[in-house]
Amino acid sequence: MNDSFMAGTDERETEAVPSAGAPLPSNESQRLDALRSYGVLDSAAEQSFDDIVRLASMCCEAPIALITMVDRDRQWFKARVGLEVQETPRQHSFCAHAILEPDNVLMVTDARVDPRFAFNPMVRSSPGVQFYAGAPLVAPTGLPIGTLCVADHRPRALGDIQMRMLAGLASQTMTQLELRRSLMLLESAMGSQARYVEQLERRQQELRQESQTDALTGLGNFRAFQRRLEVEFARARLTGDTLALMILDVDFFKRYNDSFGHPAGDALLRQLAMVIRGACRNEDFAARVGGEEFAVILPGSTRESAFVIAERLRRGVQGAVWKHRPVTVSIGVALADVTNDTAHMLTEQADRSLYHSKRDGRNRVTLTDHSGG
Repeated sequence: MNDSFMAGTDERETEAVPSAGAPLPSNESQRLDALRSYGVLDSAAEQSFDDIVRLASMCCEAPIALITMVDRDRQWFKARVGLEVQETPRQHSFCAHAILEPDNVLMVTDARVDPRFAFNPMVRSSPGVQFYAGAPLVAPTGLPIGTLCVADHRPRALGDIQMRMLAGLASQTMTQLELRRSLMLLESAMGSQARYVEQLERRQQELRQESQTDALTGLGNFRAFQRRLEVEFARARLTGDTLALMILDVDFFKRYNDSFGHPAGDALLRQLAMVIRGACRNEDFAARVGGEEFAVILPGSTRESAFVIAERLRRGVQGAVWKHRPVTVSIGVALADVTNDTAHMLTEQADRSLYHSKRDGRNRVTLTDHSGG
């Protein structure tokens, strides 16, 4: 998502026809194909998604929070707080409007005076929605499949921090959906290999039980990183695809903390997480794996593309505006040999590359692979 978080109620002209609903996106057929590729419609409840809607409800102080999949004729809720029904007609859906602008969070401060929603049954009767904010769930292909949304029974607005938190949680929802789909693909590819299927099912169960998000930055935590790296390594081994890993840390972070205090250090890490998100692709997975250390898994990356992403991140950090003093990072990148290596060996190789970047003067990218480069 870009920095233009909010699509205002006056930015799109619509007719106040209560039964018409939102217009269909121009790529509706492809969008529905993308939605169905996740195999999530009408699936059972899952703890990881239930946790996200509870967190969205708390962060936005909203009694209703939903993970909504916008299907052809309905909106179906993968997870929900504050709403009893499992689905509603698409023509009554606020989320069908939100997916029309995938890069923005749609906020409706008072649905009663918005011509798109004033006569909507969701507004005029139960559940009596007056406020709505929805962050689109966007697949790596750029197609929106639904939203993470919050709603209230009174007119109101979200603050900037709440808008960013909602957008960040939507990104985490897509990460969970991508991981869910990856596990499905692995299960299918392994077929009769019962031992691998058993391992994947166990990991799937563990993922439902474990928190996957770093509380400070909103990125994945160390446990999520370990699990995701194992899954991506297994997938690359099965498909013959490439895989790279980037590890970075903040140069002289201890001095920063000592000079400006731990709250300033925490603020730096939160801002750094946003820079990391901006430098990465949709398919990449970023995590905070230590105090000031971060890792990014780069599926399908060649030597050249991995270096480009790492250098873009390094320059992004160097060029960002920081509150107290300029900040730089040192980055180590390693390319996997998925035939002979393990996930642990790839991590060790990226750590060695990071060490060389710090040894050679910091604020630089070092990339190594099995060619010795």
